[in-house]
Parts: sequence; C-alpha cells; structure tokens
Amino acid sequence: MLDIQEERLTIKNLAEEDRPREKLQLKGRHSLTDAELIAILLGSGSKKLSAIEVAQLLLSKGDNDLNTLAQFTIKDLKSINGIGDAKAISIIAALELGRRRKDAKKGERTRITCSKDIYTFITPYLLDLNHEELWVIILTRSNHIKNIEKVSMGGMTGTVADPKIIFQKALAHQGCSIVIVHNHPSGQVKPSQADISMTKKIKEGGQFLEIPLLDHIIFGNDNYFSFADEGIL
Repeated sequence: MLDIQEERLTIKNLAEEDRPREKLQLKGRHSLTDAELIAILLGSGSKKLSAIEVAQLLLSKGDNDLNTLAQFTIKDLKSINGIGDAKAISIIAALELGRRRKDAKKGERTRITCSKDIYTFITPYLLDLNHEELWVIILTRSNHIKNIEKVSMGGMTGTVADPKIIFQKALAHQGCSIVIVHNHPSGQVKPSQADISMTKKIKEGGQFLEIPLLDHIIFGNDNYFSFADEGIL
C-alpha cells in the first residue's frame, strides 16, 4: 500500500495568474480580493498557513469589515497566527494611508460652509481612535482651511483643552477664525458639562482676540454634534 502524503496548498502551488502579486500585475488591483491585498502586505504566511490563509483569518476576526479591521491595535493583529510586529505595522500603515486619502484633494483648500464640511474634513484624523484628541482648524477670512493642528491627546474619557495653546496656534498661522473638534471614542456625541464649559471659555477668548470660534464639533465615527447647529455656541 502506497503511503501518499498530501501536500499543503501554498501560494507557490497556485497558478501564476492566481498568485496575489502576479494577479495584480496581470489583471489590475481591482481584481484582487481583500484577503489577496492583505496577503501582499504580509509577504509570507506561517509554517502551517499561506499568506492568503493568514489574511482570511484576520478578516474573519474583523467580521470581514475593513472599518472594523482599521480599529485593531498591533496587539490585536499579533493575536493572529503568522502576524508579528513587522506585519502588524505594515497593515496599520496601509489602512492609515487609505484613511488619509479621504482628506482634501491635493492643491485645493477646503472651504467650510457648514458642520458637515467640518466632519468630512476631520474624519481622516479622528476615525477609529480609541482615545480622545482635540484639534483646532484654523480658517481664513473666507472660511477656507489654512491649517489644522492637534492641541492635545488624552485617554478614553477626556483630553486637555487649554485656550492659550489653541489661540497660540491660531495666531502663529494668522488665522481669522477657528473651529475646534474633539472625538468621543465611545461614539456617544452628546456634550458633557465639561465640553460646554470649555466651549464657553474658548468662545470668550476668541471674542477678546478677534479670532471667533465658529463651531465646536464632537466627533463620533458615524455621527457628530455641532454646537453651532444646536444654537449653544
């Protein structure tokens, strides 16, 4: 009786046109599945799994949702067999590049006309964060975005909002007005009393310096709260 050992299917065993790198070259990037694109980032699999199989496991852990995957930490990614520090960092970097691509088009200055414009512009900076950050958007006289600066970074439930730092950044860029934005990692965008008090202080500082605060946005991944829209600015 012959002893036949079944050979495990690896990427090298695939037809050339079905290997992720070769498939991209032959058929274009749009022909690849999410798993195949991630496999290219991984470069290799583990002793027991091909790069595509590792990628499939990773996607499965993220419910096959790239938005969920974008929230994974290095530790989360390394929990998958076949992913170490280098591969985890490559995946996070690639997802971050994709997020930043949502930013304003090259060579164009975004003009703020409503709270939705602010939310759209700030999304690449705050999406999927698991801690709070406060940002100031510095505007020209015609409400075009002149610059954006991170003011502070905190924990899960709060961050420091120092009006002196906010207006120092606005003055450094000769801003005519500002918008402040901070995120709530929980997704709950209702302002706290601390948020309301902070907004009042910054508004008063802006009036004194003639750099008005046009809005304060509380950012959630899927929604937002605008102080200006709610008439409490």
